[in-house]
Amino acid sequence: MEIKKIGVVGAGQMGAGIAQVAAASGLDAWICDISDDFIQKGLDGIRKNLDRMVTKEKITADEANAIMNRLHKAPGLGDLAEVDFVVEAATENEKLKLEIFEKLDKITEPHVILASNTSSISITRIAAATSRPDKVIGMHFMNPVPIMKLVEIIRGLATSDQTVEATVTLSEFLGKTCTQSKDFPGFLVNRILMPMINEAFTALYEGIGSPEDIDNGMKLGTNQPMGPLALADLIGLDTCLAVMRVLHEGLGDSKYRPCPLLIQYVDAKWLGRKTGQGVYNYQK
Repeated sequence: MEIKKIGVVGAGQMGAGIAQVAAASGLDAWICDISDDFIQKGLDGIRKNLDRMVTKEKITADEANAIMNRLHKAPGLGDLAEVDFVVEAATENEKLKLEIFEKLDKITEPHVILASNTSSISITRIAAATSRPDKVIGMHFMNPVPIMKLVEIIRGLATSDQTVEATVTLSEFLGKTCTQSKDFPGFLVNRILMPMINEAFTALYEGIGSPEDIDNGMKLGTNQPMGPLALADLIGLDTCLAVMRVLHEGLGDSKYRPCPLLIQYVDAKWLGRKTGQGVYNYQK
């Protein structure tokens, strides 16, 4: 299966990052979102990333322009009809993802693999919204996509070996290393990571330490490059809460109960870097 054209649904931080990596690897990438403004914002973010790389002499200006020329706007899902592979990177909302996959199933050619960048939602349920569950798979990129090397591959109950093989091959072509996970709540990475982040919020909630103490303790004490609270701000507190709720509801264990402080921050729209305020203030 030759993949030359890839569709990316969602022009946010993750979707734009996936499109950038695809275009940098020589693929043509079509970016789809609910409005041209969102798509343009994603493209502007990619341009800024590439300009920084040019400044640091990691790529040339000509290479940056070539990457941008391989990026295309897709104002509607119908514009993805001719792509060879689709990665959905919409908001972590199951109802929304099911609607997207149901539409993609009708728009794209029957042989096209439909992948979801979901960080916790069941691939088996997403696949059941289509007539090709064997060609639906989880392709969970780590954030930020252009920097992080891992792609977590999640096989749904009906996902075929051929789909897994093709997705691993594409991931490696994009310069990524793959791990594989069964389709259980949170998969592998977030099954381990999100409870740690949630526990960091609980420590903050109970006044055990300041945000700086908690993050420095984990950075310097366990050799992590970023503290859990700063990482949560980078991921997005709404995404962290959504994953914790999936874990709590899917596994039924009280140890996965979201911290009340995390819920309160999300209620306040303090979502992290993307809103300028999370555990830390980024408005400066």
